Parts: sequence; structure tokens; C-alpha cells
Amino acid sequence: MAAFKQQKVYKEQVVLALDIGTEYVRAVVFEARGRKGQIIGYGEEKQELGNMQAGVIIDIAKVVDNCHVAIEKAEEMAKKKPTQFVMGIAGELVKGETVTIEYERSNPDEKITLSELKNIVHKIQWEVFEQVRKDLAEQTGYSEIDIKLINAAIGGVQIDNQRVSNPIGFLGKNLELDIYNAFAPLVQFGALQTIAAEIGYDLLSVVVQPYALSRCLTLEDGSDFSAIFINLGAGTTDIAVVEEGSLKGTKSFSIGGRTFTKSLAHELVVSYPEAEKVKLAYSRGGLDNNSTRIVREVMQADAETWLTGLKLSLQEMDFKSLPSRVLISGGGALLPEIEASLKGQKWAKNLPFVRYPSFSFLLPKDITSLEDKTRKVRGTDKVMVKALVNLALGLAGEESLIGGILRKVTQAVGA
Repeated sequence: MAAFKQQKVYKEQVVLALDIGTEYVRAVVFEARGRKGQIIGYGEEKQELGNMQAGVIIDIAKVVDNCHVAIEKAEEMAKKKPTQFVMGIAGELVKGETVTIEYERSNPDEKITLSELKNIVHKIQWEVFEQVRKDLAEQTGYSEIDIKLINAAIGGVQIDNQRVSNPIGFLGKNLELDIYNAFAPLVQFGALQTIAAEIGYDLLSVVVQPYALSRCLTLEDGSDFSAIFINLGAGTTDIAVVEEGSLKGTKSFSIGGRTFTKSLAHELVVSYPEAEKVKLAYSRGGLDNNSTRIVREVMQADAETWLTGLKLSLQEMDFKSLPSRVLISGGGALLPEIEASLKGQKWAKNLPFVRYPSFSFLLPKDITSLEDKTRKVRGTDKVMVKALVNLALGLAGEESLIGGILRKVTQAVGA
């Protein structure tokens, strides 16, 4: 199976960002102007219940149809057609993590060459590939599982504890690389290939959504920051842990907004669409006192289950310490019980926070690299698609040396 041909976005290009979510397909057309951009078109299409499950594509044909509808709406608003696109995915079986590799050079008095760097990166990536395949096999219960490296990015490079952007030409004994990798089962990768082919534009990149979240914010003074990003979507909760500007790991678990709606439908003995209306009305404070009490009891029970999933996911990521800043987004984050859970005392217990965590919502307006001319990309449920646009902007201009090597390795590993 051929690999995606990841490319770079060129200046002054019209580009499409496609967020394939469990509840909605969202499309944004934007103009890339260096490190800044303007959103000029927006479209969305609601997914049917059987199209996606926990972020995994179940019905390719219907998802493709929804993608076309959302894209047509965005293009009609923009009155321009994109030439490239970036596609965002999530899912419980998409495994992403950062590995820190310490490589001791045998000839520290010789300059690092391109050939040496390529050999190091290739060796690292194949070792990580084999380990991830073993981990996913244990997780799914299959003795062998075919996976594909779909996304790779450099987090940082140090030579003898000195940070550098390009190690070529430096002397030194100890070379340290932080590389983020995201893998997906081959069956999911094949579904994405089919969708990419149907879209018809040049594919800039397939992006794991938690990774896009981790790159969406910058501090005003340009310094590195640390935070836990949480996106509570319809089918999954996606987590990204960032320490001093470097993505340390991502994880997803299959509890999302639909879980709360299904519990409510069962409790009230109503259809799923009716339960969704009740849940949204409850979130806005639009129910009478008796109805509010009934719905609150159901939402509290599910919120406790969600919180347990969050704690287990962070524990499984096995960090020695966790940043104290917590940013949450996604449509499901608007439930009052989610905010109350994160502000409570229980969830931080037995987790290695450097200090007691502070919690706040992440909104599209916080992503300052983009001007939204449509005024449609608002609300915490639309953070993810704007994060995808921001990431595409981050790929603008000249590709870094290691970025180029990683792109080639991404195409080769698991092929």
C-alpha cells in the first residue's frame, strides 16, 4: 500500500483543513500567508450514528459524502478553491508518544554529517515502530497487528546538553533527540487513504488531532510553556501533554459526548436525538427544576466515569511529573459536571502534578495566528479544526533538515 506523500504548504496558497470527527465533519478554507492566515470559508456536516465509532471510521462511503458536503459549503463561502489540504484524525487505537533518544557518538571530534544523522533517525524510528506494534497487539488482543506511521515531528535536539536547531556541522559526543510519532492500525490508515483520494487535492499532511492541539498556543514572550490539553469530543477524549514546549505524549480513550447522550436516552426512555436535545438544553440551563435534577444525576454518574478514564490515561502515560496547567476544549466540555470534576479535589490525587492543577477552557480566539473572516469558527467545539489550520500554517516556508528526514521515514516505516 502506497504511503501518503506529505508535502509542505506554500506561501499565499489557499488550503483546506478537514476535521473528521465522530459527530461532525468540519471544513475550513484559509489563505496561508507565511506564519499568519485568514479563514475565508467554513462548512460542517453532521455524521450519522453509524458513520464513526470512538473516532474510528466505520462507513467510508458515508464519511466521504459528508466530507464533500462540508467542503462544498466552505468553498462556496470562500469563493475560492484550495490546492492542498490537511486532514485531522483521532481514535482510541491511534497511538502517539514522544521518545527521547540519547545517542553516544563514537567520534565526538568529527562533525556530524547528514549521512550520520539519517542513519540515527532511521534506526530510532524502526525500533519505535516495532515497540508500538507490540503494544497495540497487547491492547487489541491480536498477536500481530499491522500499523502505519502516519505522523512524525521533531520536538528538540541537543548536543552535549546544548540545544540546537540543526545538528549538522557540530562536534560533540552525546546527541539527544525528542521525536514524536503517531501510529494507526493499517485498516484505519487505508480508510484515510481512500478519503484523501476522494477529496482530490494534494495532501499536505495527516495530523493526529491531539498533536494539533499541542501546537496551537504560543506565549507572548516566545518562551516555552507546559500544559495538559484535553479535547472532549463526541466519540473520544483526546489528551496531549506538553512540557517546556515539547510534546511528550498523546492518548485517547473512548468516552465522549455521545456516551452522556446514550445514558440519558436510556434513563429517560427516549430516542438518541431527543436525548441530545435535552442534554444541550441542560448545558444551557434551559430545563425546569425537576428535569434539571433528573438530568444532573445521570450526567454526574457519567462524569465520574469520564474522570476515571482521564486519570487512568494519564497514569498509563507514566510521566514522572505533570504540568499544572490544564486546558479543555470540545463540545462535551460544556457540561457543568465536567467543569466541576476538573475543579474538584479528587482527580489530581495520586497523579504526579508539580503543583495543584489550574483549569480553564480553550477557545478558538486563543489561537492568535488566524483571523476568522467568516466569524463561524467560534465555541470550544471548534477549537480542533482551528488547531488543524494553525498546524498547517506552522508547516509554511522552508522545511527543516530533520523534518525532511522524518517525512521520508514516515513514508517508509511500515510500508
